[in-house]
Amino acid sequence: MGLKYARGLREPAGQALVRERSLGAFSSIHDLARRVSELRKDELTTLAEIGALNEIGNPPRRHGGTEKSIVKNSDLIGNSDQEDASNLSGFEKTNPSVSPCLRGGISAGTSSNVLGDGSFHRRDALWQVERAVRWSGPLLDELPEPDAKSPLHTMTHEERLVADFHGTGLTIGPHPMQYRRAEMKKLGIYRASDLAHVPNGRRLRIGGCVIARQRPGTAKGMMFISLEDETGIANAIIAPDLLQKNRVLLISERFLMVEGILQNQDNVIHIRAERVAPLRVTQAETASHDFH
Repeated sequence: MGLKYARGLREPAGQALVRERSLGAFSSIHDLARRVSELRKDELTTLAEIGALNEIGNPPRRHGGTEKSIVKNSDLIGNSDQEDASNLSGFEKTNPSVSPCLRGGISAGTSSNVLGDGSFHRRDALWQVERAVRWSGPLLDELPEPDAKSPLHTMTHEERLVADFHGTGLTIGPHPMQYRRAEMKKLGIYRASDLAHVPNGRRLRIGGCVIARQRPGTAKGMMFISLEDETGIANAIIAPDLLQKNRVLLISERFLMVEGILQNQDNVIHIRAERVAPLRVTQAETASHDFH
């Protein structure tokens, strides 16, 4: 993921970061703040909140015999808290294609960081940012200061999701619906990947994050909604009368449950909605592409 995904990171600051990274690994967050003076406190805070500073000074962890990320000379960022690893879906475990921000190209090499076991987490990074931005004076500022653990607890799944979407507009960790899958099963909500195996004409429920709303002028008032979960995308057709009754809900809710009849014609699958309801999944600021 490019540094441009980090919201609020100014281009001059990003270029300065990449330039310094090419000159040598950052040994600590204090070292990063000292060498890249163009980074403001709010920018460092954003990078810490999205997990982009977790790997500074830590050797890259290996994933299935292969480094999870190899940052060459690109501006990669990411958010791999160690506690996220056990919650990755099967797809994410076999496709580790996105990397933590300053790992590899920034933090490769030996380091004096005492947290080389990879246990550094986002609140540790936030703690170190607060220390790093406080000028120590000419006698102490040049002394190496390795990062250390903070007394703060790691972020919860929900806190990391909120931070990810607020700071980048997306997450490279588990999909929000994956954290709620047990609840979804109790509600009888099918996964998107299950729909291809369900007989045509069955009444069922789907649910997920609204990623697109469309209402073409040629559709006679119909609205089409795409719902994303951890396995894929499910599509629903909303008739004009149902839209009229639930307009605010259908236009504003970020996560929806749709109940209706499955229609599978020539492997084109959608749900003809009969009932809709909101789903309480996360407070993260997800977004959708509406009426394009």
